[in-house]
Amino acid sequence: METKENKENQAALTGDEAAKARYRDLTETPVPQLILRLSIPTIISMLVTAFYNAADTFFVGKISTDATAAVGLAFSVMAIIQAMGFFCGQGSGNTLSRMLGAGKKQEASEMASTGFALALILGVIFAGVAMCFLEPLVIFLGATTEDLVEQTKQYLQIILLGAPFMMGQFVINNQLRFQGSAMYAMVGLMCGAVLNVGLDPLLIFVFDMGVRGAALATILGQIASFCVLLAGSMRGVNLRLHIRNVKLNGHNLLQIINGGAPALFRQGLASVATILLNRAAGLYGGEAAIAGMSVATRTLMILSSALIGFGQGYQPVCAFNYGAQKKDRVREGYFFCVKYGTIFLIIMAILCYAFAPQIIGWFRDDPEVVKVGAAALRWQAIALPLMAAIVITNMMLQSTGKGVKASITASARSGIFFIPLILILPELFGLFGVEIAQAVADALAAALAIPLAVSELKEMK
Repeated sequence: METKENKENQAALTGDEAAKARYRDLTETPVPQLILRLSIPTIISMLVTAFYNAADTFFVGKISTDATAAVGLAFSVMAIIQAMGFFCGQGSGNTLSRMLGAGKKQEASEMASTGFALALILGVIFAGVAMCFLEPLVIFLGATTEDLVEQTKQYLQIILLGAPFMMGQFVINNQLRFQGSAMYAMVGLMCGAVLNVGLDPLLIFVFDMGVRGAALATILGQIASFCVLLAGSMRGVNLRLHIRNVKLNGHNLLQIINGGAPALFRQGLASVATILLNRAAGLYGGEAAIAGMSVATRTLMILSSALIGFGQGYQPVCAFNYGAQKKDRVREGYFFCVKYGTIFLIIMAILCYAFAPQIIGWFRDDPEVVKVGAAALRWQAIALPLMAAIVITNMMLQSTGKGVKASITASARSGIFFIPLILILPELFGLFGVEIAQAVADALAAALAIPLAVSELKEMK
């Protein structure tokens, strides 16, 4: 008769064998084949995240221009929530992936639980502070009329209640990816997306909830994703999240900061950039300009999400093999991603430039909105192919633990270059300066990222 001890030993043996199989998979499978296999679910996951916001923009666009502008203003707050989730998720995910590559499973388990706990704590704090100063926050975001202020407040009041769940699901999603379980991550986000898109028209139009309905649909979708992802993290060889493994000590926090700071800079500065963009658009073109720029930004966000998803398929390959001292595979994966990412973006740029008015009009059929949005979309399409080098370089630096260089490249596009440009160009050229600011920032960011990539790749030879 088999004893309890024998069963436990057999379970441990099976777990060790599964871990060894995953190690062989990530360090021996041909790099292009491995990246493609891991990137397909991550591309879908990132597109799903983008469609969360695009769905709200589409359905709210059927209400009014003010409602479209309100969702655009609220997006900058959602970007901060996402930034904090990615900070905890990529900070812990990068580190635990390298630990697994080095055979340190217990340390990896502690890092996973610590990153998740930190996200929940930050989510509660952020929601509480934002609720206390909601009206001043909305005015700061760029709301210029009483109706726009009220609609933005209605949307954000519901979004902030779900902030801890939003941050938590971003953390689990990233941690699963870095363990090589991209399929679990994709399924979790897909469940929430389907619920969100299904509830949007029901709550907005059938129950006549307006922007409140859009916000409620988003939050219910995020909560659904959180629950499914949490269940997925408890299956297979994935690291288990447990309160006894939470170690909020200096060492773990520094590891999360080092690995997650680039994501925080990238997403956080994108939020600041969106606030400044909306304020400039409102100053020089009113609500129609805010709506037009918002739709153009969401369209480019969908395309960049596909690229980021492709790069996220590279990240576990990069981090795991760097930890296993197989740096030739890190280099091979980098060049593969930049090459095919650029080809994809060239095709998308041509389509966006050719059909810009139709794309903007699909979201909001207002001549003034289409005019501003189409012009901005065409300028951004010109610089779009440069994003492959920017994004993949940032991910390579982040996954190999080069926190300072990764933070620089992460903050370049939406921070170092865009923020000064959105303050200067509209002063010189008016609304035209608002429309071209992102394209100019992308060109400068690529000029910064490529030399940093070259120097790092040379060291890996």
